[in-house]
Amino acid sequence: MSCSIQKDIELSVLSAMVFAISGAFIVSQYSLGATLLYTDLNKYGLWYLVASFVLVLILQDTYFYFIHRIFHHPRIFKWMHYGHHRSGEPTPWSSSAFDLPEAIVQALFFVGVSFIVPLHFITLVVALITMTVWAVFTHIGFEVFPSSSQNYWISRWFIGSMHHSIHHRKYKVHYGLYFTFWDKLLGTEDSSYENKTPTREF
Repeated sequence: MSCSIQKDIELSVLSAMVFAISGAFIVSQYSLGATLLYTDLNKYGLWYLVASFVLVLILQDTYFYFIHRIFHHPRIFKWMHYGHHRSGEPTPWSSSAFDLPEAIVQALFFVGVSFIVPLHFITLVVALITMTVWAVFTHIGFEVFPSSSQNYWISRWFIGSMHHSIHHRKYKVHYGLYFTFWDKLLGTEDSSYENKTPTREF
């Protein structure tokens, strides 16, 4: 096992512990009636179950985009986000490799959203699973969405492996988590992405 992969695994375990502690905190607050989490599917209906899941993804993507840009500020990058970029090219092992401060900030989203948005426990769990699976998917190192296929809109508006690989190479572009919306709107999408001809930048 290479040293970089071993370090990624160590950071991933640390991140998992942070998320576990955050989850325990959320459950404890739910038991005290302090959160907006609920368990009765009939409380808001099935339509809200789907709508709230989409809302959580949109909110998380927005949260992630802006904190991710902050993480890349030269004054805090080395102690806040360097661990995730240590291995250079993204790999599944680096998908959850976060330094402790970053892991805490990432986990705080789920803590915060449980207090401000009514969510069924199913929605919260599925959102966590989606985040984890999507992170691995965007770090696999090869593209899954074919740009020339009928599914081109997927690769245009959803972040895939190629999109995120460019971020690991250039650092100053592609800060989103699920969607390319904020990158397109705020001018942080690399101009070579849609041509699939990224260049390395140091």
